[in-house]
Amino acid sequence: MTAAALSTTFTLDANGADPITIKRLGFGAMRITGPGIWGDPANLDDAREVLRRCVELGVDFIDTADSYGPEVSERLIREALHPYTDVLIATKGGLTRQGPDQWAAVGRPEYLRQCVHMSLRRLDVERIDLWQLHRIDPAVPADEQFGVVADMVAEGLIRHVGLSEVSVSDVVAAQEYLNVVSVQNLYNVANRQSEQLLEHCEKDGIGFIPWFPLGNRELVADDGALAPIASRLGCTPAQVALAWLLQHAEVMLPIPGTGSIAHLDDNCGGATVSLDLEAIAVLNDLA
Repeated sequence: MTAAALSTTFTLDANGADPITIKRLGFGAMRITGPGIWGDPANLDDAREVLRRCVELGVDFIDTADSYGPEVSERLIREALHPYTDVLIATKGGLTRQGPDQWAAVGRPEYLRQCVHMSLRRLDVERIDLWQLHRIDPAVPADEQFGVVADMVAEGLIRHVGLSEVSVSDVVAAQEYLNVVSVQNLYNVANRQSEQLLEHCEKDGIGFIPWFPLGNRELVADDGALAPIASRLGCTPAQVALAWLLQHAEVMLPIPGTGSIAHLDDNCGGATVSLDLEAIAVLNDLA
């Protein structure tokens, strides 16, 4: 059995009419693009091989966005994995790109509708299993953004809906229009600014997808803060960071991303690590 296959599972929409169960350790497909999340990666074949290796390792949840590249990540996923057998491809829309490392929210209903239709085309699917509003645009009334997404659910273009980088009040407001099955916020062992949102997700059975799950490079370096725990447990610092997330909350769905097969293999090994009480106590005090 592969490392990711050992990950426990989570069911999106567990109490609804259309549940879908995934393994909790997934893959974030942002880093299979060029520098600054802009343009093609240096080696297209390597990027496709990373995606194929994900599935070989047992990963069945891959998260992307139309703005990664832009469009590059979705295109590579289609080229490497279509048709998507036993794997959930989640994507996002609502952020525009003006250059490397530049992002701007656009939440006009007509643009969000275009985002969904273009993702459907690039991924070559008739319905997106999990579509996430990448940002709530403050320049557009939130109810207009939620409303057009609800329309696309009713039209059969979107199966499940998630939100990204939101507050508890944002989720509550969206729930007036949508069945929110996931949220995606910055969160890791050293940055827990979204702890209140995580608690809300646990209460409502909403999947919590932490982006930047490994934290900064210094945190998971061989001589970083997690290194002593990793050495004692016989694993790597990155695996410690991911194991903490998986053990911290049952709704947690980490999606570590990389363009390297070696790093991918290492990350997936996080599903096999069991932290003891001593390690958890140290990690809980990091934030």
